[in-house]
Amino acid sequence: MLETFFLASCKRTLVWTLAVVYFQLFSKLLKSSDVTGTARTQRSPSLSCNLIMQTLINATIPSPFHFSKPNPRNQNPHKAPHLCCFRKNGDVNGLSKPPLQMESGGHDNAETSQEQSLSSNVEQEMKHNHIWRFFREAQQNILYLNNQRLMAVEELNKANQEKQLLLDKIQQFEAEKQHSIGTDKLSISWELLHRIDSMVFNGLINTEEASDLRKLVLDYKVSVADVFTDILQKRDAELLAELRHFSNGSKKSGYHIIHICTEMEPMVSIGSLASYVTGLSRALQRKGHLVEVILPKYASLDLDGVQGLREIEAESYSYFNGQLHGNKIWTGVFSGIGVTFIQPLYYSSFFSRERVYGYSDDFERFTYFSRASLDYIVKSGKQPDVLHIHNWETAIVGPLFWDIFVKQCLEHPDKLALCGLDPARLHRPDRLQDNNKTHLVNILKVKTSAYLNFSISEIFKVTCPLLNHLQGGLVYSNKVVIISSIHPKGRIVRSFSHGLESILAIHQDKLLVAPSGFENSTWDPSNDKFLPENYSAEDLKGKTVCKVSLQQQLGLSKNASTILVGCIFSDLSDVVENLTAVVRDASKKGIKFIFMGNRALASFQEKLKVQGLLPLDGNVRFIDSYDDDLSHLIFAGSDIILCQSFHDPVLQVPQKALKYGAAPIAVNCSDIGFRNFIDFNHDASKFSQFISSTFGNMSLSQALDEIKNNPSNWKRRIVDAMSQDFSWDAECYDIHVSAYSAIKNL
Repeated sequence: MLETFFLASCKRTLVWTLAVVYFQLFSKLLKSSDVTGTARTQRSPSLSCNLIMQTLINATIPSPFHFSKPNPRNQNPHKAPHLCCFRKNGDVNGLSKPPLQMESGGHDNAETSQEQSLSSNVEQEMKHNHIWRFFREAQQNILYLNNQRLMAVEELNKANQEKQLLLDKIQQFEAEKQHSIGTDKLSISWELLHRIDSMVFNGLINTEEASDLRKLVLDYKVSVADVFTDILQKRDAELLAELRHFSNGSKKSGYHIIHICTEMEPMVSIGSLASYVTGLSRALQRKGHLVEVILPKYASLDLDGVQGLREIEAESYSYFNGQLHGNKIWTGVFSGIGVTFIQPLYYSSFFSRERVYGYSDDFERFTYFSRASLDYIVKSGKQPDVLHIHNWETAIVGPLFWDIFVKQCLEHPDKLALCGLDPARLHRPDRLQDNNKTHLVNILKVKTSAYLNFSISEIFKVTCPLLNHLQGGLVYSNKVVIISSIHPKGRIVRSFSHGLESILAIHQDKLLVAPSGFENSTWDPSNDKFLPENYSAEDLKGKTVCKVSLQQQLGLSKNASTILVGCIFSDLSDVVENLTAVVRDASKKGIKFIFMGNRALASFQEKLKVQGLLPLDGNVRFIDSYDDDLSHLIFAGSDIILCQSFHDPVLQVPQKALKYGAAPIAVNCSDIGFRNFIDFNHDASKFSQFISSTFGNMSLSQALDEIKNNPSNWKRRIVDAMSQDFSWDAECYDIHVSAYSAIKNL
């Protein structure tokens, strides 16, 4: 570019120089024509000026020079015109004498000639000035027009860029609009349900009518969204009148499920429970079930994604420590899921603390919340199909539900044993024995059943007093789901029950094991908005583009054939030694590593430096905080993903790796004896069976060897893995719905 500009400048300079020389010669010609009179009769001064201007203006436009060649047909030299210029002494040009005829003219003729010459010089000087003035104006005009042209080109490029950005935005908005259509209708339905709750608390309707109205909304939730679009502008009385006159719709086919829990992503996310509650709830909602979540109103809640958050004006009371206490109830909608927050008034400090867990009164805090949740459900007249309780924090809902809230007459008290209760202890006048018919057990007719789930990893965090809390939930729940991606039910009961072996063995028939999943609406390489190019199992070209983009973004040498290993960990405490050995062995083969995790990565990085493993020729990159956007590109650009474990309920790394065409390899499955044995039997989940038959018993070095020595077989493995569905909508959903159905059939 600079060379081109320099050449153009040189051309323009040469043109101006030639123009000046031409002008000087032409001025002399004009003088000669005035003296001889010959040129003056052949060409007018104005024509000469026009020709000069045209020549000068054309010369300002950069173009190659063309020099005329001599014409061989006309070799005769042109005769030069007579050029005369008088001096003071009368000599002509100082070269020759004038003819004798001119000398004989006398002194008067000489003076006349001098005056004419001076007049001609003045006239030529004026012409000279006019020409240069025209030249400068032409030059300025040409420069101005050139600048305008450059500005127009720049504006055109800018307009094209803005046009492309607008087109991309339109496509994005269209996709979001299509995705949100169903969510908006669910949000309207949930706003109606929350308004019905408010009507009950304010005494506008009784619990029986509230139950009928809720059933109306549930049965006709598709058409309800079209009728009640302006729900926020209506008062409760107006809305109630319209609900009473509303009819039309389709038959309800799904279940009404209420989660009572202490975490939900992204509002409050501490461990694996948060992603589980959100992921499963979304999957259930997508397939026609109505899902509601009840949470404590922590001071640290992230409520940015909650729509229509509002406080129910009337207070809700719950029983705790011998008396009733008031609570504020807040309702809203998140991703089409109804959320309710309970805020204690008297015990306001329970959930206004900096942390969610880790206090000496945790038992009291979450017992209060569990009881308040049940009191709220009863007061609002809700009758869900399933109460889904989670971990030890809300496990006490099971005993509370059956021992306090259920009061239905049973002709056979021994049926209480079905849920683990002692019929002899409860069939007494001071407990559940009917006052008029002593052979009956008095229970209120309800259709709700308790359902407990907990993650196998959560068992190891529970202390002995709280373990008894969890045991109560196990005994009093109709079904129990344990979240474990790799271990079957038998091995969990034998080896991972942490003191609950006997109670799990007794209730083994109601135990189910489900793997964790991932959100497939967000984690799908075929429509992932964080990737430079999308791809699928049918077309893997985009994965190569993602690989090169990842290397470029992290400053690694761009080479699509280099094997790239991604490592995404939530905790490094138990894998540092194994990971160091893996990096040491693989780095000798030119493998590139990308580590993403938390601040613990700094100590691991220091360990590699101490052992002389850094720098590894620039083949390792560390990202010491979890970046969700970048993690999408790491999954897409990596050939292999090192996993802390195949059971990862927090980040779901193995499941996401399979979806993005990266082989998940457990870091404790290396050549030096760190091998994780995976059970394979009919109780194992589909995910466990697939992993154990593909990548489960494969070390990193074995995976590298297969990529190098048998690339076609490796590609078949990857394509097969991408074709599997291990999201929340697949196996995890199926297991939970089968449990809900079993409860309904009891």
